[in-house]
Amino acid sequence: MADDTKALFAELRDEMSDTEVEMQRLEGLADGFGRALSNGLGKAITDGRSFRSVLGDIAQSFADIALKAALSPVETLAAGLIESLFTSVQPFAKGGVIATPSYFPLSGGLGLAGEAGPEAILPLTRGSDGRLGVASNAAQPISIALNVTANDARSFVGAEAEMSAMLLRAVRRGTRAS
Repeated sequence: MADDTKALFAELRDEMSDTEVEMQRLEGLADGFGRALSNGLGKAITDGRSFRSVLGDIAQSFADIALKAALSPVETLAAGLIESLFTSVQPFAKGGVIATPSYFPLSGGLGLAGEAGPEAILPLTRGSDGRLGVASNAAQPISIALNVTANDARSFVGAEAEMSAMLLRAVRRGTRAS
């Protein structure tokens, strides 16, 4: 089968599906109309009400049915939008990657990210100097103060070698722990 023929059949099938849905909706409206008419006439007979009063009740029922039918697509659309809004929200508080074109709100309109390939989102952190920038996972620097008390130059050189060895061991322990 040619591609054009397949496309035509697919379009026809979609149209038939839409027609089926519309026919089912009309059938539901007709059922509601019949019930309203039957209920109104039944009440008129059992309650002994005037024909004008019964017609008013029937008209009110028809108006309710028509309003519900008119608002049903709007209700379905709104429910779908709200559902898609909450199910498609992806948080980026810890950063992430946008790999496909995605729109997002900005104060001046809409922004577009990922249109030319993957783009990164990086959380910003305000530093101790007040500047805003990308936070790193690097550890904070550690300050070590060594106080040496020596009687003369010779004892200072010996203490220097001993402290260097102690500092090297502490750094190696810290490297293994991280």
